[in-house]
Amino acid sequence: MLAVRVWPSRDYTRITLEHNEPLKFNYLLVKDPERLVLDLEGIEFNSVLQNLPGKISETDPYIKLIRAGRNKPGVVRLVIELKGEHGAVKPQVFTLKPVGEYGYRLVVDLYPSEPPDPLMALLEKSRETPLKPADKLDAQDKSTPAKPAIARMVTIVLDPGHGGEDPGAVGRGGSHEKDVTLSIARRLKAKIDAEENMRSVLTRDGDYFIPLGQRVAKARRVQADLFVSVHADAFIQPTARGSSVFVLSEHGASSSAARWMAQRENASDLIGGVNIGVKDTYLARTLLDLSQTATNNDSLKLGKAVLGELGNINTLHKGRVELAGFAVLKAPDIPSILVETAFISNPEEEKRLVDDEYQDKIADAILRGIKRYFAKNPPLAKSRLALVN
Repeated sequence: MLAVRVWPSRDYTRITLEHNEPLKFNYLLVKDPERLVLDLEGIEFNSVLQNLPGKISETDPYIKLIRAGRNKPGVVRLVIELKGEHGAVKPQVFTLKPVGEYGYRLVVDLYPSEPPDPLMALLEKSRETPLKPADKLDAQDKSTPAKPAIARMVTIVLDPGHGGEDPGAVGRGGSHEKDVTLSIARRLKAKIDAEENMRSVLTRDGDYFIPLGQRVAKARRVQADLFVSVHADAFIQPTARGSSVFVLSEHGASSSAARWMAQRENASDLIGGVNIGVKDTYLARTLLDLSQTATNNDSLKLGKAVLGELGNINTLHKGRVELAGFAVLKAPDIPSILVETAFISNPEEEKRLVDDEYQDKIADAILRGIKRYFAKNPPLAKSRLALVN
């Protein structure tokens, strides 16, 4: 049985072909026009492949169209016409072994040859909105100290967990963690961007997969002041409930549940599918130094502030910030937290997680926690690139 999925995004477009047996293939790039030709051996042209062209959107940044047909007995040829000039798209083609509910997968990732610089994009956007003087944090929020104010523009990276091939946890009602986290993160982004002296960046702004290391690298490229990963996990027991906040631990988890959840989240790369043949030298270099005591201390302060605010809108799973070895929290120089908004495996909490009003409450609580953290821990000066002139 063959299944085909297409995941377009501004970062890259992924095509996944899944089969119950390993797929044999050959591919080559052809010029004028730019095309990726992929020959699949041992399968027959069927309705799934026949309908593949209809899966490509006109707005796909990298694919113009796909043609599929029988090349010779037992061989199906896919021709992917790419957008842009020659060399504008850099394909990666690799296979994945069965994991979770997936069988054997052949993955075609189409990346831009020159990825856009997220920091420069932020600077351009910021110049359109001049920096305003900050004499107070929020006149309407009496519970948040008004001084000291944030004296410069701060950048907060929001990381909606999972995405694309990696759905995350799935509730009994059919809700996917990847959809819940993206919706909450988008709401939180809008609230942060409306604040004076704050701006935010999403690690993903659509239903596509981003490897854990790339999420960290994106935060470092924009010189983020904070990193907030948003999740809605599941647990073995459907009665598990409440919100949690985690920070990085290099020496062991604070509970067996924390250890189990970190292992589950760290398996995201296996489920989503990472091309292990491509090494991110930038990331490898930046993560060599994990002697991050000062960063971990700031992460703990941020975690406590956010957890306290979440406790005003939901039961807390634990009354303290928990520690675990989450890979996505390993930026050595950015205070980072992982927020488990609630358990999607709990039917009652699943209903709340998909409710617009409740998602807004979660976003508001996280923002209040962030502002409370900055009130007590004013951001230090950054390099010129991170400032708005």
